[in-house]
Amino acid sequence: MTSRTALFSVAAGLALMFLAGPLLKLVVTSNSRGLARAFIDPRVLAAIWTSVAAATWATLLGALVGIPLGFLLARHDFPAKALLEGLIDLPVVIPHPIAGIALLFVFGRRFFVGDAFGALGIRFAGATPGIVIAMLFVSAPFLINAARDGFRAVDPRLESVARTLGQGPWSAFFGVTMPLARGSLVSGAVMMWARALSEFGAVVVLAYYPMTAPVLIYDRFESFGLAAAQPVAAVIVIAALAMFAALRWLNLRQARE
Repeated sequence: MTSRTALFSVAAGLALMFLAGPLLKLVVTSNSRGLARAFIDPRVLAAIWTSVAAATWATLLGALVGIPLGFLLARHDFPAKALLEGLIDLPVVIPHPIAGIALLFVFGRRFFVGDAFGALGIRFAGATPGIVIAMLFVSAPFLINAARDGFRAVDPRLESVARTLGQGPWSAFFGVTMPLARGSLVSGAVMMWARALSEFGAVVVLAYYPMTAPVLIYDRFESFGLAAAQPVAAVIVIAALAMFAALRWLNLRQARE
């Protein structure tokens, strides 16, 4: 083993201890009785389901609009393109309570968009659609950037060859470009879903109820203290780990196929 490998191994070990240590401590030191109660607590299960469902809807909506945007950014140059790319990254860097407040100014009941949706029976403030748009706002940049990089890595000449062989523009796009960019698109979608699942700041401003998993942990911590919040946090860590393990397994299986 070279000195560089040894030094990097020590640094990697420290990084893993820093990342995994607090989570392991949280789960291992949880009271078994409290953990068992948290696993069957209807409020905990409902909060986890709300988070998963809202994050899934946000990711689907993000894919619907984000993949075309990523393709345009990858294949076309236009004025103010750099400014647009900076605006796309802005939701990642601003404090997320600010994102929630900004969304309230558009989707709140006293504003035009919120009022228009309200006439259709769709309410955002204090409702599940508000959770979805809050998650969508803060997590969409992950999918858009991944789609842009994935499409940029595909040689446009491959699509041109497909066109010369008789395929139309849509057939060439879905038959050549999309399969070649699929790895980046899947990775971006998983990252977006994960970021949406963990969102707290924008959600708590726009829609405190129904509670997502992060909001429920905050509520338990504020109302009853650390001892009450720990079992719930441990359950959500275990659930998140199980979901990510399943996603990784599916991703590896698709890659092998």
